[in-house]
Amino acid sequence: MKRHATALGVAVIVVAGALAVSAVAAPAHSSRAPATTKIRVSGGEFFFKLSARSAHRGTITFVFKNVGHVGHDLKIAGKKTPIIQPGKTATLVVKLTKPGKYPYSCTVPGHAQAGMRGVFKVT
Repeated sequence: MKRHATALGVAVIVVAGALAVSAVAAPAHSSRAPATTKIRVSGGEFFFKLSARSAHRGTITFVFKNVGHVGHDLKIAGKKTPIIQPGKTATLVVKLTKPGKYPYSCTVPGHAQAGMRGVFKVT
């Protein structure tokens, strides 16, 4: 009887160990959805300053504040904010699901050429 109890105890330990190893060995990223990231952007004459110049693929929320003295907007990946008046803020939500480089700019005539442009990187 003692020998049967010992064998049963060993079997329980082996099964529990196998379950623990399979839980640890399962890839954590296999079902992970693309990230959601918020990027703060300030823009003025004639610059953009981003809280980060890159993000992981997914939904990116750009929160653009015009810190300048004239109207500006923000355009990236075919989407853009309206022209934002000084001191005001606009939110632009863009799905960037493919890694790559995405140019951004202010579309007010002459502003991009004066420096209101850049490239946002998605990994």
